[in-house]
Parts: sequence; structure tokens; C-alpha cells
Amino acid sequence: MEITSAVASFAALSQETRLKAFRLLVSQEPEGLPAGEIARQLSVPHNTMSTHLSVLSRAGWVVSQRQSRQIIYRASLSHMEIVVQFLLQDCCGGHPELCAALMDSLVGCESVKPEADSSS
Repeated sequence: MEITSAVASFAALSQETRLKAFRLLVSQEPEGLPAGEIARQLSVPHNTMSTHLSVLSRAGWVVSQRQSRQIIYRASLSHMEIVVQFLLQDCCGGHPELCAALMDSLVGCESVKPEADSSS
């Protein structure tokens, strides 16, 4: 990733609604969400959400796929990986042991799903 691409990518996330939308989509992987549901969950008008999703799509943060009459949006985890690698490319000036805690925190990105209620 070149620095100009990185700057454009970060610019797309530097707006509150777009950042919230991306985080919401990350939490919904791998199924994704329809555009209308993203708008509903974030309390944003549909046309405004459409504009935000277009910006995120052009920057590579989201991908979309038509399913019948809906467009389903998903977070582009591969783009997120490229951006994180860009940020960590020269981590700690050639002393990767200094970045160990950061790397360990990334390994711990496991989704914790609530357990089913067994009292039924």
C-alpha cells in the first residue's frame, strides 16, 4: 500500500457515521447487512447511508453484493489487513519484540458470542 492510498483510506473512516458503519459491518461478518438495516441500526436516513457506503466502498473498506432486491454490504477484512500491515510495516524500528503486546492484542480479536439460554 502506498502512502497516498493509505491517506485516502483513512479519510474515508474519518467521519463518525462511516466509522460506525464499518465497525457494525465488522461485527456482522461473514453475513453482512442490507443497506437499509445499516441505516436503521445507525439511525441515519437511507439516502445519507447510501452516500456513506459509497465512500467506504470506493476506499476499499466495504464490499457489496446484490441478493434479490437488496444490496448486502460486508466489511472488507482483506483491506483492513492491508491497512494494519501498512501501519505496522516498520514496527518498532526493526525491534519486533517491542511490538509484542500489540501483536498479542491483535491475536485476541476473537468474537465472543453470548451463550444460548439453557433455562428454557
